[in-house]
Amino acid sequence: MAVYKHIFFDLDHTLWDFERNSQVTMEELWEEMLVQRMGTTKFKDFFFTYERVNDHWWGLYRKDQVTKEELRVGRFADTLKRFGTIDLYLADELATKYLARAPYMTHLFAGAIEVLVALRAEGYIMHIITNGFEEVQHIKLKETGLRDFFVEVITSEAAGAKKPDPSIFHYSMEKSAAHVKDSLMIGDSLGSDILGAQGVGMDQIYFNPKGVKHDLFPTYEVSQLDEILPILIKT
Repeated sequence: MAVYKHIFFDLDHTLWDFERNSQVTMEELWEEMLVQRMGTTKFKDFFFTYERVNDHWWGLYRKDQVTKEELRVGRFADTLKRFGTIDLYLADELATKYLARAPYMTHLFAGAIEVLVALRAEGYIMHIITNGFEEVQHIKLKETGLRDFFVEVITSEAAGAKKPDPSIFHYSMEKSAAHVKDSLMIGDSLGSDILGAQGVGMDQIYFNPKGVKHDLFPTYEVSQLDEILPILIKT
């Protein structure tokens, strides 16, 4: 078995429960700004649509097909449009309020803190590699109490490249004084985290809580965070 020294975690959808935090935030905004406008539309239908629209826009952003600002507003404008509302001012207001609130939500995946505590006690050096916005990701880490677990927090904005681009992994190695062969990537995205790490020869743990079917071959695969511990800590 490989001996790892540096562990690189993704943040959103891996440690920070993006879907749950997003839903809480969107439900607040729905009550404040949208419920009267949306007629008979139910929140669950609006949020279901928003999640899929948001995933699409993030996919475009990862491929550099839209800018950060276009993503920020476009996902809301596109969602509203699907319910018959074309209002860029409202979309911009939603985007501003969403980004002002969502990063302060503190729901983590089950076992996140316990796993980080155990890995730190075992002597692993841990870092974050994220495609999320620079200013937003640091708030999430601070508010959830995660920041002190990580030596380096590498964002795509700081690196000038997004996962799965090899550049962000090379930048992370240099920034953390790590080497690919003694490093491990843990993340939920097959396209960004797993293929990205494979592309530079780094081992990976695919965090797959939804049991997504796929034809890739990550080094390891887990459905719960605590399943990471038997892989990395031998008793």
